[in-house]
Amino acid sequence: MNEIEIYKTSDNKTEIEVRFDGDTVWLNQMQMAALFNQTKQNISLHINNCYKEKELQKTSTVKESLTVQKEGKRTVNRKIDFYNLDVIISVGYRVKSKQGTQFRQWATQRLKDYLVKGYAINEKRLQETENQLNALKQTIGLLSDVAQSKNITGSEAQGLLKVLTDYTVALDILDKYDHQTLKIKKSKSKETFRINYKEAKKAIEGLKNKFGGSALFGNEKDKSFKGSLDGIYQTFDGKDLYPSVEEKASHLLYFVVKNHSFSDGNKRIAAFLFVWFLERNNILYYEGRKVIDDNALVALTLMIAASKPDDKDMMVKVIVNLINNKI
Repeated sequence: MNEIEIYKTSDNKTEIEVRFDGDTVWLNQMQMAALFNQTKQNISLHINNCYKEKELQKTSTVKESLTVQKEGKRTVNRKIDFYNLDVIISVGYRVKSKQGTQFRQWATQRLKDYLVKGYAINEKRLQETENQLNALKQTIGLLSDVAQSKNITGSEAQGLLKVLTDYTVALDILDKYDHQTLKIKKSKSKETFRINYKEAKKAIEGLKNKFGGSALFGNEKDKSFKGSLDGIYQTFDGKDLYPSVEEKASHLLYFVVKNHSFSDGNKRIAAFLFVWFLERNNILYYEGRKVIDDNALVALTLMIAASKPDDKDMMVKVIVNLINNKI
């Protein structure tokens, strides 16, 4: 659980930082002294008596915790014993404190609240797992469609297999679904480059000059390419619709492939801009290798081209998970 809440006594004169962990609450002796308006020595005496009288077992009701304390100008790390709700209640009865009863009622209610919350979280995790399995089935189906509809080369087939393998590991369905769920996690990457139409066109022209291409390569059929670039920076209620760099990159690849804005070279341009955008934002490489290798990128581009509009969200999640997987 590992939650901390502030408990206030009924007279609002005392505030105590209460730890919730392991389906109980924990206070140290100083906190109990403040709660019950007793000396620390008196609290220590009552705690020792409850163990001596075998009212409670010490092994299950006390735990040591490293606490940072200010002592004058020094910051000191000290190991302090914390006691669970059973001990707190026992001490409250021994000092005949009304505040002990009030604290017990408050703590019990909060624990019930956390129990309900925990149940809700577990239900959500089960649903996420089912969603992951469905998404993986969709991915496999799309890979199969691409393989059947196109005479693919050896490198393309290798790329399709890598997408499936990497994505399966990224999901980690068997026993780590709560660590790598099929959702877009909050990114730590900082956006250092914002793509714009003028720079993108210049980059595409450089691609054409470097690798060659037909006269129609990069020729815009309409204004949809500018729409693709603007699309990754859409906002709603003043906030980015695609907040992370990874989401923007994934949507850039998807939009440029699906909008088919050029007379020739749509897939190559989309893949190039995707890599260029990642590189300019310093997330193309992880530990010396590309986060998505060339064969996998070819496979992803083919998958997007073959996908249906209803597959959009799933495709974007696949790409984002592969960027973030870093296995």
